[in-house]
Parts: sequence; C-alpha cells; structure tokens
Amino acid sequence: MNPPQHERVLIVDFGSQVTQLIARRLREARVYSEIVPFARVDRTFLAGFAPRAIILSGGPASVLETNAPMPDAAVFEAGVPVLGICYGQQAMVSALGGEVEGGRHREFGRASLTVAAHSPLFEGWVETGAAEQVWMSHGDRVAAAPPGFHVIAASPGAPCAAIADEARRFYGVQFHPEVMHTLRGERIYENFLFRVAGLKGDWTMAAYRDEAVAAIRAKVGDARVVCGLSGGVDSAVTAVLVHEAIGERLTCVFVDTGMMREGEADEVVGLFRDHHNIPLIHADEGPRFLAALDGVTDPEQKRKTIGKIFIDVFQEHAESIGKVKFLAQGTLYPDVIESVSVTGGPSVTIKSHHNVGGLPERMNLGLVEPLRALFKDEVRALGRELGLPERFVGRHPFPGPGLAIRCPGEITAEKLAILRRADAVYLEEIRNAGLYDEIWQAFAALLPVRSVGVMGDGRSYDYVLALRAVTSVDGMTADYYPFEHDFLGRVAGRIINEVRGVNRVVYDVTSKPPGTIEWE
Repeated sequence: MNPPQHERVLIVDFGSQVTQLIARRLREARVYSEIVPFARVDRTFLAGFAPRAIILSGGPASVLETNAPMPDAAVFEAGVPVLGICYGQQAMVSALGGEVEGGRHREFGRASLTVAAHSPLFEGWVETGAAEQVWMSHGDRVAAAPPGFHVIAASPGAPCAAIADEARRFYGVQFHPEVMHTLRGERIYENFLFRVAGLKGDWTMAAYRDEAVAAIRAKVGDARVVCGLSGGVDSAVTAVLVHEAIGERLTCVFVDTGMMREGEADEVVGLFRDHHNIPLIHADEGPRFLAALDGVTDPEQKRKTIGKIFIDVFQEHAESIGKVKFLAQGTLYPDVIESVSVTGGPSVTIKSHHNVGGLPERMNLGLVEPLRALFKDEVRALGRELGLPERFVGRHPFPGPGLAIRCPGEITAEKLAILRRADAVYLEEIRNAGLYDEIWQAFAALLPVRSVGVMGDGRSYDYVLALRAVTSVDGMTADYYPFEHDFLGRVAGRIINEVRGVNRVVYDVTSKPPGTIEWE
C-alpha cells in the first residue's frame, strides 16, 4: 500500500546499515517516509513521488572513489529541504562544489559535538557554544563547505561536522542522529521535518486502517482471499484487517507444524475462529513435518525442509477452498527494503529464518500485502487499533521454523517436548516478574550436548538448556537482558525440577552487533 495522500519524505539510500532507523525516526514523528536506492532516484522518479523533503543516508563508500554513488542533480533542484547524513553530507558537499578530504581524521563511535552557530536544525537540542554527545562513523570528512553554506557545528575530527544553507534549506551532518548513541538525536529530525520543511505529521494508524480497508476492497473486488496464519503478529494483523475489508470471503489456513510454543496453536484457533469469527482451516500436520526432518541436522536445511512442507500443506488446503484469486501476506516494510540493494539488485540478506517463501509463484495468486508500508512497531499499533488482545499484539518475535531452530542437531518428538515445556516455564517466570514488555525477545534453546549431574541420590545424564533474553529498539542491534541472579536461580530451579530431561541451565550473555539478523 502506497499512501500518496500523506505528506511524504524520501530517504535516498546509499547503503548504510542504519538507514532503516532514519525511516523509523520519521515514522515515530508521524511523518510517512520511504527508503529508495539512490540509483532509482532521478527527475522522473521525484516528479512521481513528490516528496516534501529529502534525506540522503549514510553509506560505506567514499566520494573520493571513482564511480562513487552520488545523488542525481534533480535532488537539489526539487525545491524541497535536503538533509545529508554522514556519507550523504559528503555526497551533497561534493555535488555542490565543496571539498571532501580522506583518511587522516577518522572518527568512529562517541564524539563530542560543539554547536558553533544558531540553526533551526538544532533548535531546542543544544545551545550555541555548548557540546553534546553524538555518534560518528566516518573516515573521510568535509574540508570546505560548498558556496552558500556555513558551519554550524564541529567535532575534534570534523571541523565541518554540521553545515547549513538556510536559503535553500540544505543541511548536512557528519554524525548519525538516528542512533540512540546520539543523545536526543530525534530532535534534529523533528526540527528538520517541522521547523525546516513545515510538515504537520499526519501519519496515524487510525487513518492507515481506513485507507488500507478501502485499498483492499478496491483491489480484491468480489474475489476470495486466502491468508496463511503463522501464529505471529504480522499474519494475525493482516488477517484481521483483510477480514474487516471483505468479511467471509477471507479464509485463513493455519499450518500447525508441531514446532510451535506451548499452547500457541489453541490460542491462534481460539482467537481467530471463535473470537473474530474468521473462517479458519487448522491444518494439524506436526507428524508430517517431524517425519520430513528425521535425521536433518543442518539448520539451513531444516528451514528449507520446513518451508517446502509448509508450502505443500498450505497449497493443498487453499485449493480446497475454491475460487481463490488472492493471497494475503504479512509482508512488512523492512522485508521490502531488504529485497533490493542500493544498486537495485537482489539483497544479500536472505531472511530464511522467518520466510516460508514461494507461495505466490507456486499458487499463481494475486498478492494482498496491506502491511507493506509498515515497520513492526507500526504493525503492533495497527493490531491494537483493530482490537487484537495485547497479549497477542505484544508477543515477542518468533521465527517461522519455530522450535526447530531452537533445537540444534537432530529434531525428535522427545526433544521438542522438553524444549516446549522449558520454554513455557521461562516465559511464565518472565511474565510473573513483570519483565515481558521490557524484553524484545526471550526463548530457550535445547543444546545438542548432555551433561552428567547428580539429582537427589542418583546420577543423571540429561540435556543442557540455554536461555536467551535481549533488549532492542528495532531488532538491528541488541544486548542481553541483565536478569538478577535470584530470577535466574528461580527459573533454573523450576526447569530442572519440572522438566524431565534437563539437568543444567545456562544463560547466554551474547550481544547482537549491527548487521546480524538472528541467533540460532
């Protein structure tokens, strides 16, 4: 869904791993934004997109390189405000007649920025003459600003750390306001949007709901639609939204792989069939999936095997409905972004841990993707708008292959039963402690090792269970959650006492660096 009736800001992507965070900051300010690879942005594109403002992202390249990625000249002729971030600032400077120098004054990580002159970009952020912590990530730096620009901030390694041409409403900053390490960096984006560009901020989930319903009805007409429910938030919100638009002409197929968490299948069926009265086929195919995974130990092969069986099962049941012309999918905006690289080709990031893949091609159906413009937090907000219960909307992310990739090594019914019960105890204790909403993702993993232990008066030879819990704003970076020792002791004690087959519990304190996508 592409909402042209909203104020729109274009983010020209030069390949930064945190470009998505720019869009997130804008959406949080209730301004609709889209990320587009730089190679696609030319005069024709800009005329069709009609942005109210443009942001040039960071990127790994150097403007001093031959054939460095550069913004089209039309960007600076569009008559709208432009903000360059890191590489985006350097590309702007290079394009407009300034000077960029390389190599000798690298800044990576936290830096102190001193505001040198008053600017609407910094209004209410830092006073002139004062300093603030920002996040730098550059090897090159601006040595001389283009004609018409003046310096509004500097850092020890970047004398032109922020520049401005207020007459043309062009700004460039060497640091990254979008990351949390730049203190109160969201204020810079708010100033650019509202003080510089004069936007109102008209992006709300209530409005999106009405527009999405109308768009679904217009696209589907009187046809029937099938939707694959996975038990996750994305497919759930998709199903409820499409059902609101077309009612009984939607049928959901819930493929129960037998790899789900404890009680999850009953919860899905109860919510959609009983509470929302959505036509639902519950395909209970656990034994079929388990048989296909017999002897499979490679995690990628597990995903592919599960994906293939999922598609086969879904197709079998979807074809039984008859006269279906559309498939509803919970595709999100990050999936759209990651499907295209900054050069316009296929992304190198394959999110196979989430995707089952292949459904549209195999089934020859039109696609309905009403969440295509949304980030995960916006999907949750839309779910609340649609009346989905908070326990469902706020649940932690859980990959499509489910417990199969939380059980390294060979999958057996016994190991799944052990893992399912231990995972349930862990999450129950997290909820009991009031910590669930503080944690972005928590789960148990049954390790492919066994430990000798003493339980009571005898020895045991049982599995080791690993617990993970991480905090994150966006899933791009994360850190382990600092549980108190008393909590971990309580959880470990319950699991060892209540879950036969586990005699040792460990807690993983690994952090998730930028650029990775999922732990196994």
